[in-house]
Amino acid sequence: MQLRPLGRSGLKVSPLAFGGNVFGWTVDEKLSFRLLDAWLDAGFNFVDTADVYSSWVPGHSGGESETIIGKWLRQSGKRHHVVLATKVGKPMGDDRKGLSPAYIRQAVDASLKRLQTDHIDLYQSHDDDADTPLADTLGAFAELIQAGKVRAIGASNYSAPRLAEALDVAERQGLPRYESLQPLYNLYDRAVFEEALEPLCLERGVGVINFYALAAGFLTGKYRSEADAAKSARGANTTKKYLNPRGLRILAALDEVAKTRGATPGQVAIAWQIARPAITAPIASATSIAQLDELAAAAQLSLDAEAIAFLDEASAERAQQR
Repeated sequence: MQLRPLGRSGLKVSPLAFGGNVFGWTVDEKLSFRLLDAWLDAGFNFVDTADVYSSWVPGHSGGESETIIGKWLRQSGKRHHVVLATKVGKPMGDDRKGLSPAYIRQAVDASLKRLQTDHIDLYQSHDDDADTPLADTLGAFAELIQAGKVRAIGASNYSAPRLAEALDVAERQGLPRYESLQPLYNLYDRAVFEEALEPLCLERGVGVINFYALAAGFLTGKYRSEADAAKSARGANTTKKYLNPRGLRILAALDEVAKTRGATPGQVAIAWQIARPAITAPIASATSIAQLDELAAAAQLSLDAEAIAFLDEASAERAQQR
């Protein structure tokens, strides 16, 4: 599998990242181990998680995903085969949140302990923290890199102005810069990223590892009517957001391209993202080996210019805005 450079970090990652939000939530420990083994066996090396996963589950407090990954890393001995990404900043209970230097130092040690490793390849600011000066946050990350606890840093959920400011601060003060951005992006959710973030990332050489690559499952074609909302725990929210004339138009285009390529709609949706010059590696999750196999096939699917243009036109947001 052809690996891709992640920004200017020196890290080389597969064209898809496994989203670790499912570990300890919709996937138990035993299946998580099987999925991670299968992910590496399929030629991928990139796994993304966060300290806060899966605090939204009743009885959970965060750290469940990192803990499972850590157990797998220890038992499998495969740490050197994995580019491991996690995040810091979202509320973890009490006053544990944000990007202050003191909290970053505390949080990274907690993540390292759960992950049972001595370093994190990509440590990401999960949310922007307007209350902490960017130079303070980047300075704390510099300490972690110098100490060998972190190899590179990234940003998630940053606006274009704030990402640009962070890159400028890093350059002016000789601090580590964000080498990646993790934004919401898929065939439906295009406007925010494409308007300002995409040109900025291309201009400054920032890698992009977008989340919700399948729009919470909508782009697989799983949800085509209100009745389909019952198919999963998140089905109601998914249909409410995406099941509209534009969403159905996108599904119809995916169906057409998929039919001509002998693929599935979800595979085409992923392949469209992988082909976009600004995108390094979309993040997608799987809760079964069959779903993982489908993701693996998506990474091998090549779309020609005609198919990409057809999908671009079908997913254009102008029709919805009128």
